[in-house]
Amino acid sequence: MPRFICLANQKGGVGKTTTAINLSTALAAIGEKVLLVDLDPQGNASTGLGVDREARKVTSFEVLLGEVPLAQAIMPSVVPGLDLVPASMDLLGVEVELAENARRLHRLKDELETFARDSTQNYGYVFIDCPPSLNMLTLNAMVAAQSVLVPLQCEFFALEGLSQLLQTIEQVKDSLNASLDIQGIVLTMYDARNNLSTQVEDDVRGHFEALVYETIIPRNVRVSEAPSFGKPALLYDHKCSGSQAYMKLASELIQRERHYKAAPGETHER
Repeated sequence: MPRFICLANQKGGVGKTTTAINLSTALAAIGEKVLLVDLDPQGNASTGLGVDREARKVTSFEVLLGEVPLAQAIMPSVVPGLDLVPASMDLLGVEVELAENARRLHRLKDELETFARDSTQNYGYVFIDCPPSLNMLTLNAMVAAQSVLVPLQCEFFALEGLSQLLQTIEQVKDSLNASLDIQGIVLTMYDARNNLSTQVEDDVRGHFEALVYETIIPRNVRVSEAPSFGKPALLYDHKCSGSQAYMKLASELIQRERHYKAAPGETHER
């Protein structure tokens, strides 16, 4: 079975989708087979992996509605070893479409479990890119996932938004998905020239300790440019500081996952 990890933060502009794209790419680059499920109506992860909107014939919207099995929505990305379930603006209407469905918060979980059981595709990781809000799509992702990876921008309001997200994760764990835990917190958009970035890092590490990844994603122009070319940063410029940071993050994630597999009874809150 693959590891199901969702990337969530209800605040936009924190590097969530950028992390989803480049972490998935970095893992694929070192030989892992990865699937990225785009649940954000903006579809930025799909665009950033080179899939034009016109090419998205079947998306995560049709999968959630049960109109097609997940296997039929999977398409290759520009990265060898990294496949994608694309998103469309139709996802904006998913709450209305599923309002009468008793399994509305479990739709993604049902589809992923069926796919993992029946498919011959041997994905090591399935990442789910959530929208920047705590809505039905994000709840579907948290119910389906085993862990939540939280990208956190190094800015003044970071901790305030994080507390709300962690409260939501606990509520989901208590009522919908008892096995859900926090895979880790990734500090993003770090600017070493800015004292505030250092202060946020100190605060987050002081409060959450080992949950926070050692790897920090710097603010980097090349990483910001890459999506406009339909490429992850690692394909656009693999030597830039942002790309190198995501390769390091992938290595650190694999180490955490080895710990998890070696001691499945433990949580990641260590």
